[in-house]
Amino acid sequence: MTLFLDVRALAVGGDLATSVAVNQQTSAGDYLSVSLGAFQAAIRGRHVLIGTHGFNVDRAAGIACLANWGGLLQLPDSSIFVGLLWPGDSVWAHGLDYPEEPKIANEAGALIAPFVDANFANAASVSFSSHSLGARVVLKTISQLSRPVRRVTIMAGAIDDNCLNTEFRDAVENIGTISALSSSMDEVLKMAFPIGNFVAGIIAEGHPWWRAALGHCGPAKPWAANFEAPFEIPNNWNYQHGDYLNIDSAPVQVPVLAIPEDVPAGCADPPAGGAQGWREAFSSAFASTRFR
Repeated sequence: MTLFLDVRALAVGGDLATSVAVNQQTSAGDYLSVSLGAFQAAIRGRHVLIGTHGFNVDRAAGIACLANWGGLLQLPDSSIFVGLLWPGDSVWAHGLDYPEEPKIANEAGALIAPFVDANFANAASVSFSSHSLGARVVLKTISQLSRPVRRVTIMAGAIDDNCLNTEFRDAVENIGTISALSSSMDEVLKMAFPIGNFVAGIIAEGHPWWRAALGHCGPAKPWAANFEAPFEIPNNWNYQHGDYLNIDSAPVQVPVLAIPEDVPAGCADPPAGGAQGWREAFSSAFASTRFR
């Protein structure tokens, strides 16, 4: 069973909901509502890791990839994973970072923050993980939280590489430690992100023209004191944008990597001998390691 916070109004596309819904995916695959009291009981006294997806992900795909990835995490018994669904497919421009989709991500964070403040008071701690444009949802949420955040892991961040020093500098100060995973082989962030930012720089005041993505080259320096390196996935691993959560389809069997698992220095052989699902296994093992 995986618990979810859901701020989608529709299953596919659509805008934000007006409030945060609490649901669960059962072992039978059903997606059902959960009472707020039951949810609060499930997270009481536990270290909560809230994980979210990126753009161009509808509700069904979000449930599938987050439940699958959450099942691969190796968290202590005192911890619990909660998926977060938001309408990352409400505006889709073939990977271009047009102003409308970051706007939805910001609004999602603004909706989630007061819910976390109001309902996570009895949790031992709150942490976040994100994929792609979900980085903006997470950072916006943290920027409006009144409680501190224990850990943040940003995977393939489709957000400007200097965001931790500029737009979300205040959020960074509210986080215990920040980790990232980036891949210079990520074709989505290598090509589409700068082009989209170029367009955004023309039609939306405040957007830079040619910023690299955090998930392509890593965060711009100077790094915050609470940023934990390393973060650059070896080029020979050929990590692409959809590999972190495997948003296309779940592998038949994903190898389990022993933790601690970290980013190797320089060129290295793929984990698990390159067996099917090894990339998703690595990202989950990395996130598990940095969460502890």
